[in-house]
Order: sequence, then structure tokens, then C-alpha cells
Amino acid sequence: MSILNQNPMVKVEMLIRRPVEEVFRAFIDPAITTKFWFTKSSGRLEAGKRVRWEWEMYGAAADVNVLEVEENKRIVIDWGTTVEWTFTPRGENETFVTIINNGFEDDGDDVLKQATDSTEGFTIVLCGLKALLEHNVVLNLVADKAPDAHVDSRG
Repeated sequence: MSILNQNPMVKVEMLIRRPVEEVFRAFIDPAITTKFWFTKSSGRLEAGKRVRWEWEMYGAAADVNVLEVEENKRIVIDWGTTVEWTFTPRGENETFVTIINNGFEDDGDDVLKQATDSTEGFTIVLCGLKALLEHNVVLNLVADKAPDAHVDSRG
């Protein structure tokens, strides 16, 4: 059995061909974020605030503590692990987004699964964001990732 010398850190990156203000706003404003990630939010991301994100199709939710928000530069949250977004402008109409997720705590195999799931999830989120902001297309990537896991909302 292998032993990890350190807990993994996930890093996912994507160039979005839109101005940094627009890309940043897509993560702060749930009216936009719900088009490519979660389906419901209790509010905008603001430093010191606690919000609840829901993925209604899966019957899942997460409570998110917003640790830091630097306008058009950086967002840091804690939702059991720490997630940091950085937004690097590249000219007037391009933004390089980096998402780092760390703080995975569990035993070897479970930590590795959490890191793998995080890599997959944040990659899907960035791809959905890119399609939305660059082409105005809602791909439904998060919902379509696991259609057999959807809960029946009809009661």
C-alpha cells in the first residue's frame, strides 16, 4: 500500500476570452453561476458571508464560507476544503482563471478520490463557463455528468 507524503492540491486552469470583470462576476453573481454550475444559491459571494449552494437535480447542497473577495482578482472560500480562484487579465478581452483546491483530509484512498473528483468537477465548471461567456451556450455539464444520480423532484 502506498502512503501519501502530503495531501494533494488540485489546480485547474482555463483561458476565457472575456474581460476579467465579466469572468469574475460570473462566480460572484448566482444569477450567472446557476447557468453553468449550481442550480440555486442563497446569495452573492461577499467576504465574511456564508452562502448555501444547491444542486437540486442531485438533492445536494453545500454551505460555503466566503473568506476573501478581491474585486476582479481573487475569491477564497471554505466548504470543507479551501478553494481559491484567481483571475489574471490577458489584454482587454481575455482572462486566465486558476482554481486551486486544497485541504483534503481523510485516509489515502479517500483523499485521492476527493482530489480526483475536485479536478473533474472544476474542469467541468470552467468548460461550462467558457461556453456560456464566449458563445452564450448553456451546456448543462453539471446536470449531465451523472443523469442516473438525479433525484425525482415530482415527489
